[in-house]
Amino acid sequence: MNAPDSKPHLLTVSPSPHMHSPRTTSIVMLDVIIALVPLLIWACYVFGMRALTVTVITVGSCVLFELLYCLIMKKPITVYDLSAVVTGLLLAYNLPVTIPLWMPVLGAFFSVVIVKMLFGGIGKNIVNPALAGRAFLMASFASAMTVKTLSARLGLFGSVTDEMILSGATPLKAVLQNTGETTFDFETVKSAFIGYESGVIGEVSGLLIVLGLVYLLIRKVITWHIPVAYIGTVALFAYLLPPSGFARFDIYYTLTQVCSGGLLLGAVFMATDYVTCPITKKGRLIFGVGCGLLTVLIRYFAGNEGVSYAILTMNLLTFYIDKITVPRPYGIIKEKKKASKEAAK
Repeated sequence: MNAPDSKPHLLTVSPSPHMHSPRTTSIVMLDVIIALVPLLIWACYVFGMRALTVTVITVGSCVLFELLYCLIMKKPITVYDLSAVVTGLLLAYNLPVTIPLWMPVLGAFFSVVIVKMLFGGIGKNIVNPALAGRAFLMASFASAMTVKTLSARLGLFGSVTDEMILSGATPLKAVLQNTGETTFDFETVKSAFIGYESGVIGEVSGLLIVLGLVYLLIRKVITWHIPVAYIGTVALFAYLLPPSGFARFDIYYTLTQVCSGGLLLGAVFMATDYVTCPITKKGRLIFGVGCGLLTVLIRYFAGNEGVSYAILTMNLLTFYIDKITVPRPYGIIKEKKKASKEAAK
């Protein structure tokens, strides 16, 4: 107790945040990088070392553009937080291995400078930078962004010839369009899940993406809400309400729909982006279901992959999802209710 003549100690209140954690941004980004690296190793095995070339160019360009922006605008150097590396990896993983090597540089500029840095840097962008870069390249160079099935692996700087391009539908196209050339059975699912099929660099192996998900969950980098809600929504519609030309209740078709294309990659590594997804558990479930519904609509009615555009669209709705799902602090009365009560008196 204080002596009778001593002054009582006043309560010290400091500005938020009041909780501190040893997990810095760079540690979180390093965990994401660790989860992504096995996908690059497998892509080099499936496509050849040109996958490494595309990835190195994309990552290097993202880091360089962020560094140059900070130097030119005389802002603190932020490349040490590794967010530019993650953006570069995700952008590279959304590109086909056959893309001309100057296009990833252009995509990196759009992702980092236009989408991220001009909005204020990490934590302030309103959409996922890597997906925005991918959408920009797809809109500008649709032919170069088209996935091609190759007959051989490509070297570090190998080029694609017409003789190397095989005809026939890619696994994703076979899922989206009833070509009559693909039978959905256990072998189809196994090939799509393990990763012996064509696709962009990072979407080939569903198995490695799932392992990355497990790692990120164990490290508590992400939560299960968005991936489960997203993948579950697409699987439910594919199983119960497939598009015209496909049978209902076909589990192999459903699993092929989930494992093909960029669904797993987007649900695990891009829809869960801290900055552009909701902060509440309920909001994340709504976000994941919304991504799933939009993906299904685009796949069914446009006949194209819809993951990127679904996530980008839901990114723009994150503010409103947070607004309706963030709980109101105890004792706080909304202005409208307060005004109506005062008017009634």
